[in-house]
Parts: sequence; C-alpha cells; structure tokens
Amino acid sequence: MGEVSIAGMVEGGKASGGPPLGPALGPLGVNVNAVITEINNKTKQFEGIKIPVKVIVNQDTHTFRIEVGSPPTSALILKELGIQSGAKTKDEVVGNLTLDQVRKIAKSKEASMYGKTEADRVKQVLGTCKSMGVKCGNEDPRTVIAKLDKGEIRL
Repeated sequence: MGEVSIAGMVEGGKASGGPPLGPALGPLGVNVNAVITEINNKTKQFEGIKIPVKVIVNQDTHTFRIEVGSPPTSALILKELGIQSGAKTKDEVVGNLTLDQVRKIAKSKEASMYGKTEADRVKQVLGTCKSMGVKCGNEDPRTVIAKLDKGEIRL
C-alpha cells in the first residue's frame, strides 16, 4: 500500500483528535492518540502559534513519523510583539521590533528561507514586518532594508 501523508496546521502543543488530523488518520489504522501525543510533544515550544505538521503513515506496518514545519514569519512576529494581529490599514502601526528581535526571527526561520546570507533573511523578515504594520527600531522597515543595502547597518 505504501505511505500516506496527512498535512495540517495545529496550534503548538494543542493538537487534538478532531479536525484536521483525527478524521484523516482514523481510517489509516494508526493509534490516533499516539500520533497526537507525539505532535504535541514536538510542538510544545511553539505554544500559541499555528504550525504546519505532516504525519507520514506507512499503511503496511501502521507506523508513523511526524515532520514539524516552521511557523509562519508573521506568527513569530506577532509572538515576539505579544499581539494578536497585524495592522488593519496600510498606515496603522501595531508594534516595533529591535533589529536583534528581527535577527532572532530570521535565525529561527533560517532553514525555510531563501536568503543565502543573514542580511538577506533579515530583509525577508523586514518585508513581512512592513506588510503587518510593524516598525524596526522606530523606522519603516523599507528604510532599514535600504540602510542594510548601503552598508550603513552591519549584522
């Protein structure tokens, strides 16, 4: 029969046997409670953040393995600021991160970002900050990106 992959977004440490995973796992013959327990153990450090998970089930042996993805950059920004949502309008500012906080977010997303250098990854996070209404060092993220490009800010 082979392997079947089930993917879904769950809140870190709070997966349950309900949708999206439970109904999809039940017919595959695996112990749903064991799967949920392992997911919760692997995601508890992301408590309060929705995180992508993938459950790969071997239908022949009824064994499974869990792959935990990286939370969205926007979710990490919200958690760092301690807020629930980004800006509702393009002129609204909902928070301010330090460059060190932006670097921390970029570092945690390193494996799933396309940037080859730390500066490239920081600029990606700053782009997300801009779209969410978040400033960096009390400046517009585009200004910080320009300073990085000119060499005025070194990482």
